[in-house]
Amino acid sequence: MRKYFFKKSALVFSLFILSSNVINATVSLPSFITDNMVLQQKSTVPFWGESDKKSVSITTSWDKKTYKANVINGKWNVVLKTPVYGGPYTIAINDGDLKTLQNVLIGDVWLCSGQSNMEMPLEGWGKIDNYKEEIANADYPQIRLLQAEHIESTLPLNTLKVQHDGWNVCSPKTIADFSATAYFFARKIYKEKKIPIGLIHSSWGGTLIEAWTSSGALSTIHDFDVQIEAMKSETNAAALLQKYNADMGDWEMKVRGADEGFETGKVIWAAPNFDDTSWKTMKVPSFFDSNGLGNFDGVVWFRKKVNISDTGKDFTLNYFADDDDIIWFNGNYIGETRGYNVERHYTIPAKYLKKGENLITIRVFDGAGNGGIYGDENITLKSDKETISLTGDWKYVIGVDSKDLPGKPYLAQGQNRPSAIYNAMIAPLLDYKIKGVIWYQGESNAERAHQYQKLMPLLINDWRDKFKDKNLPFFFVQLANYKQQKEQPGDSDWAELREAQFMALKVPNTGMAVTTDIGNVEDIHPKNKQDVGARLANIALAKVYNTKIDYSGPLYKSYKIVHNSIILDFDFNEGIKANEDSLKGFSIAGSNQKFYWAEAKIVDGKVVVYAQEVPNPVAVRYNWADNPEGNLTNASGLPASSFRTDNWKGITEGKK
Repeated sequence: MRKYFFKKSALVFSLFILSSNVINATVSLPSFITDNMVLQQKSTVPFWGESDKKSVSITTSWDKKTYKANVINGKWNVVLKTPVYGGPYTIAINDGDLKTLQNVLIGDVWLCSGQSNMEMPLEGWGKIDNYKEEIANADYPQIRLLQAEHIESTLPLNTLKVQHDGWNVCSPKTIADFSATAYFFARKIYKEKKIPIGLIHSSWGGTLIEAWTSSGALSTIHDFDVQIEAMKSETNAAALLQKYNADMGDWEMKVRGADEGFETGKVIWAAPNFDDTSWKTMKVPSFFDSNGLGNFDGVVWFRKKVNISDTGKDFTLNYFADDDDIIWFNGNYIGETRGYNVERHYTIPAKYLKKGENLITIRVFDGAGNGGIYGDENITLKSDKETISLTGDWKYVIGVDSKDLPGKPYLAQGQNRPSAIYNAMIAPLLDYKIKGVIWYQGESNAERAHQYQKLMPLLINDWRDKFKDKNLPFFFVQLANYKQQKEQPGDSDWAELREAQFMALKVPNTGMAVTTDIGNVEDIHPKNKQDVGARLANIALAKVYNTKIDYSGPLYKSYKIVHNSIILDFDFNEGIKANEDSLKGFSIAGSNQKFYWAEAKIVDGKVVVYAQEVPNPVAVRYNWADNPEGNLTNASGLPASSFRTDNWKGITEGKK
């Protein structure tokens, strides 16, 4: 009996061990090799994973072919041959334990990347035009979605962190938090060609182009050597941080010295007895850029008087400020917060309260873009017994304009360190075969727009090298119109960034979607993403899918001076015309480099530009502004890109 028991026990134990080994032997695949994925058609496609067995066999249902691979150091890889588009198919992977990938399509895979305008989802924080209807109608099972997580790294990674367990079928249930631009791009291509489309969305709002570029490529231009070295060494990183902190301390002292709200270092505009009758009023919450201050960057002070009846309890005050703020209550310092997207949570101690009239003072510093006090439509001051609305008119005045300040020190941190996002969100994908790239980025680099002239071609060629495809299609969106319009022609960093994007068209097999007609004066994230995606799709249809379709407005080619006029010639000039009425958006200058608004007319397919104020013209600019209003187009109806004929030094030249 005892002998039988031991034999039975040994058998059970052996079966347990065998079962455990089978479970442990289950093949492991990259996060982006899952059910519902799309593999690139008509290609040799790398396919890989891990196993603790000696060999793996892979069988593809489209050709019933079996590929075998030896496992070396726990890793295996094969190269699959894919047919013309179709499916769904299965892929069986067997290392002793069978794993089958279901609902796999063969089609075209597009990598969609950039910053927030590429990231902008249909719903969520995006809420694009007609988002409810668009989501309800997003039933496209032949479009597949892969969403990368926001991850950064000092060194290249082998694994990509993804959402929703990998690839998902496009449907009303899956599309809401996906890139709107990418979705509309895929939708148009699919409708035209009926080819399954796989979208790999890997973007991150507020990021810089150098963060998406490999350190090897960046090292060839030497603009980021110090930051790259700091990523390799804690000692270098500490030294860089120490220098930045010292520079920031000096800079903040200079800001306070120039800010009229301070006098010999002491705050005077927060004092309850200060006379603010000459100050203007502004509605809060709102951005001050759209409340009479135009494209202002710098310090704005706000004051508001409120009546309080219960002074026995602390009050709380929550709001957002763009970018940094300091708050006082009845002249008493309460606190300060940095960051445009950080909600403020302040407590006003009861000891600072008084019955009757009380004064709140908020100093807001804005470094770029929108600035102000924003957030919930009804900002309130609350205690356990009382709620006081702060929505409405506040007194305000400018403390100092950034134009009168030295440049703010900058330290690349987190995801914006050079190569940090490339390492985590692009490098893991390099062996996954793709058809091409769509890119929407540039807003964050506008202050260094001249540098972008070399950064964008660098990124394109870097990715082509890393994906081992020297002709990889790369199509991008030129910055939309944004900010307040200016009455007179002048300098613009956004125009200089658009110029850098235009210049990137010199790189072969690229394309640019111009969007200066569909932006928003008050919103850096315009909600018309349908046209953005469709314009990118038109470029792809023309350049990749050999479809006869209009995909570009006029692009500046050359100029010549004839008497008191400048004659401009364009590529894509068929049917060149004004979109409505007469041509707008042109300015002209003589040798003194002072620009005046110009008259412009179309003669024999060319644009003739002149102005009475400039009898001897030297240069012309078109749509050279943050928010231009030019209307030059062609038979396609698509807008012309902004441009200039001169090479005079811009406001961002030399900034790194």
